[in-house]
Amino acid sequence: MAVQSSFKNMTLCLFAVCLVASALLAAVYAITKEPIEVAEHNKTISAIAQVVPEFEGEPVSDTIEVSGRKYPYYVVSKGGQPVGYAINTSSVGYGGPLSLMVGMTADRVIYNTTVLSQSETPGLGAKCVEPEFADQFRNWNPEEKTLAVTKDGGDVDAITASTITSRAYSKAVETAVTVFDAIVSINKGE
Repeated sequence: MAVQSSFKNMTLCLFAVCLVASALLAAVYAITKEPIEVAEHNKTISAIAQVVPEFEGEPVSDTIEVSGRKYPYYVVSKGGQPVGYAINTSSVGYGGPLSLMVGMTADRVIYNTTVLSQSETPGLGAKCVEPEFADQFRNWNPEEKTLAVTKDGGDVDAITASTITSRAYSKAVETAVTVFDAIVSINKGE
């Protein structure tokens, strides 16, 4: 004899399906949580190594609040002395958030930059990850050059047909310089 469909049977069946699905989801989360955290940590360490001078040991992480927003940063040392700061910053480009890791030397020079994530237009704004654009920020001294695209009176050569992305990249780097100044100010006790 077939089971008749009733509200009670449908509710129990739906409850059982939801219970099994949530148990499977929890199991997958538990299994993948640690590998995802390890991969994220390795990605961060790799980004830090790309943007700061050679260092010893593990980077020391911290956060700082500047203008009401928190910025994570990492201090790297060699011979017991800080040699660089890797600052995680972002700006909004044409396609959405543009997240960068900006490396600063202890003497306030931008050592290098790397894109952590971006969703810019392929073939246009997405060229911000290519060396032709990103390498112009290497060894950039904010005391000598202006962090703005040439169209706005600065020294940054914009990506052709991607001025919005170029402005966002420059703004993120400029924010990193501001964050660096705040870090140094706090460390000096000002």
